[in-house]
Amino acid sequence: MNAGKNDKISGNEVDLSLCNLTEVPVRELVSSLTSTLYLFSVGWVSFVQPEFCSLTHLVKVDLSKNQLSCLPDDLGHLTSLQHLDLYNNRLTTLPISFSQLRSLKWLDLKDNPLEPSLAKAAGDCLDEKQCKQCASRVLQHMRGLQEDADRAREKQLLREKELERKREAKQREREAREKEARKREKAEEKERRRMEYNAQVAAAASREQQKKKSEEKKKKNVKAAVVLESSQKPRRSFIGLMFKLLLLLLLGLAGAATVCRLTDLRKEAVCAPVNVAVDDSLLWAREQEGVVRQLVQNLSHDLREGLNHLECNPKSFCFPVV
Repeated sequence: MNAGKNDKISGNEVDLSLCNLTEVPVRELVSSLTSTLYLFSVGWVSFVQPEFCSLTHLVKVDLSKNQLSCLPDDLGHLTSLQHLDLYNNRLTTLPISFSQLRSLKWLDLKDNPLEPSLAKAAGDCLDEKQCKQCASRVLQHMRGLQEDADRAREKQLLREKELERKREAKQREREAREKEARKREKAEEKERRRMEYNAQVAAAASREQQKKKSEEKKKKNVKAAVVLESSQKPRRSFIGLMFKLLLLLLLGLAGAATVCRLTDLRKEAVCAPVNVAVDDSLLWAREQEGVVRQLVQNLSHDLREGLNHLECNPKSFCFPVV
């Protein structure tokens, strides 16, 4: 270890009090097996590196008469430390891990601007007995602070867990609402599709019903036409028959009149009545020519209207005239 020409190594002790150091030479001390370290430098050391806490083999440390305002947070790792002299520094508090120095038997905190509770626990430390009492009381005080810190940390953890639980509850509630909303949307979509399907089925049923009604109406019309045709056919047949008979009668009479007037049979006795009838008819016809002509016209007109009515009735089907 090359701390300087004024360093002193004696057995398990290292005295760096006259080396004018501003920090602890941790790197050099790591390889050393010394258990005692003197490092009072008349006000030059103001900082102790965190690596200093790795020197777990130290039993006695003297850091008095320096400018230390704080100690490393992991100072409690020095579990072998029994003697610690921090006289005449600028310390106000000690790290919470100080409570882990279970081997500490001697402590001097005189001439430090300690906070009131810590100063009360440290006492005066004017002799060996008081310094031992200081170590015991300060360890007890720091254990109390450690317990308070643990309780505060536990409360903080509980608060964080409670907050996390509330966040999870809110998240579950939000997910439940979203799930319910999705479920409701699916139900609404299903209901909409069902209503559309029912509407389509109703429309198809309505079309089918209208189709059936139309077919039934057509069937009824066909039946009515058949009934009408069957009821009118005998009438048409009778009129046709009467017309034919009348025509044959007229043709017969005309033939007989022609034979009796234009042939040699006109002198026969059988034709005499016919000739007389024809002469009387012609005379009467000349007399009644106007009346007959009007009667013939009226009959012809009525016959045509009757035939037109039978041929095509606007409220029924049309049939050819027999």
